[in-house]
Amino acid sequence: MTNLSLVGPSLAEFEAARAVVSQVAAVTPMEGSRYLSAVLGAEVRLKCENLQRTGSYKIRGAYNRLSKLTDEEKEHGVVAASAGNHAQGVAFAARELGIKATIFMPVGVALPKLQATRDYGAHVILRGSTVAEPLLAAAAYATETGAILIPPFDHADVIAGQGTLGLEILDQVPDLHTVVVPIGGGGLISGVASALKQKALLEGRTIRIIGVQAANAAAYPPSLEAGKAIEVPILPTIADGIAVAKPGLLNFEIIRDVVDEIVTVTEDDTARALLVLLERAKLVVEPAGAVAVAAILAGKVTPDGSTVAILSGGNIDPLLMQRVISHGLAASGRYLTLRIMLPDRPGQLARISELLAEAHANVVEVLHTRHGVGLQISEVELNVSVETRGPDHRQHVVDVLTSAGYDPQID
Repeated sequence: MTNLSLVGPSLAEFEAARAVVSQVAAVTPMEGSRYLSAVLGAEVRLKCENLQRTGSYKIRGAYNRLSKLTDEEKEHGVVAASAGNHAQGVAFAARELGIKATIFMPVGVALPKLQATRDYGAHVILRGSTVAEPLLAAAAYATETGAILIPPFDHADVIAGQGTLGLEILDQVPDLHTVVVPIGGGGLISGVASALKQKALLEGRTIRIIGVQAANAAAYPPSLEAGKAIEVPILPTIADGIAVAKPGLLNFEIIRDVVDEIVTVTEDDTARALLVLLERAKLVVEPAGAVAVAAILAGKVTPDGSTVAILSGGNIDPLLMQRVISHGLAASGRYLTLRIMLPDRPGQLARISELLAEAHANVVEVLHTRHGVGLQISEVELNVSVETRGPDHRQHVVDVLTSAGYDPQID
């Protein structure tokens, strides 16, 4: 790269933001991963913003934005809307700077995120069932009261704060070739990519930036194809932290100029990544924060030198974690649920148990019923869930049952 179209913060502004953000943000660990390095075929390191104060990178942009407010603006207070990480970042930053904060959150927000936001001193108002309604309510509140609206991603000061993470990564990995970054509205990747590209240009080298979106909430690929930010329908996704229907306008301009590639990952990919991070790296990461690792595991990232995957947050509801782990086990071939039709006579359940034991499958749950849809009078339905050791063992279990004359259907 010999030229860089400069949209948004300059390198000097990123450096200035770093001095501000360092007052509250921790320098988070950079952990190596032998497992992911073997998967990718290049050295992989994990930038652990899941261990950041407030549990995500969001504190960087929030604190930088609030620090730029005038004394008069601070007197009016700030308002924001979020389902989690942005709320906590703004609440924490406001507390540190002595500013009154009001946060609108959806009614169904996860209890740990709600409680953390309140614990940081913010006044929380619950409104609506999706984040769209709190966003409208926050904008109306700002108009009515004069409070300063703090956007989650579409503001130069927020982008500059998030970009401090890129400078920190380069300090920790001087031979950096590739960074893989989660994308929602684009605040994190626009800051990280711009800061790194500007720094690399000064050093006469290139750094590759790959963005990752959840397939069910991927506004950037069609927007880039259309040449402008467009809104897309959002389907249900466990990666709710990056479920944004439309790119930020400034974020889009930056990303269009400096991001090399954007890929998407499925729900199964993300669940599998969370499981790998728990088992292999001993790290608790929220689904949105794990999509960079999901992209590596799914083969969406080609090897190109030293690679850093950003773990952008770790604020996961324990109840969601329980469900995601189960889903991840199934996606990894380590959990199997079978539906088997049996003759309604004594000994059939015992025979299935015997076959599963021979196949070394550990039974987790059994449901035996005569009332399933489509059952004949002389039939019963058996739903059995077992633990397996991976795809090969999973297939072996099915083959053992089939060889014994049964017709197991995978649920």
